[in-house]
Amino acid sequence: MKVLIVYAHPEPQSFNGAMYRQAIESLQHAGHEVRVADLTGQQFDPVSGRHNFRTLNEPDFFKQQLEELHASRTGGFAAEIAAEQEKLEWCDIMIWQFPLWWFSVPAILKGWVDRVFAMGRIYGAGRLYANGTFKGKRALLSVTMGGAAADYIDGGLNGELAGILRPLHRGILEFTGFTVLEPQVVYGPARLDEQARRTELQRWHERLLQLENEQGIEVGRYR
Repeated sequence: MKVLIVYAHPEPQSFNGAMYRQAIESLQHAGHEVRVADLTGQQFDPVSGRHNFRTLNEPDFFKQQLEELHASRTGGFAAEIAAEQEKLEWCDIMIWQFPLWWFSVPAILKGWVDRVFAMGRIYGAGRLYANGTFKGKRALLSVTMGGAAADYIDGGLNGELAGILRPLHRGILEFTGFTVLEPQVVYGPARLDEQARRTELQRWHERLLQLENEQGIEVGRYR
């Protein structure tokens, strides 16, 4: 199995960093191929613009989607964007490792999607949802939360987790054809003691060893 891990956290010593390293170790130990997009480590620029492309079709008025279509036809993406797109196309399963910030992903991860998921190459011309480019591939969000589990249920302080993650699950992953797996969630890691953190890492390790056989979920029904 070919696995792409997209990691978005600015501190390597964080619990997200530990989850990221655990995933690499567990998957490689199980014999899977692993490639990574360590966005902070790569100093990935999340801001879209003309620099997404080697050449422009319309240099006087920038419209990103039209330039993406042109670059898809001509091989005109900037080298850093083309490299990330190749990782997406290579993998069988993609894992995002990130902390939930403002009910979404960190800006560097959203910017990665904005720049890399280009019209013409990643979606478009009827290649959406069930007919998406990544049909047959799977995706998994591994996410840490600031609050407790009781905060992320129907009637809880923040509302149910399914609603929070739906823009990612449906609007990005299913939109481009991925089958969505149940998210891996760790609640309040900053307040866990060392033993509890080890337990969470072990739980992640054990799931990763069985990942090849996991089936997708119905988006919106996870609690």
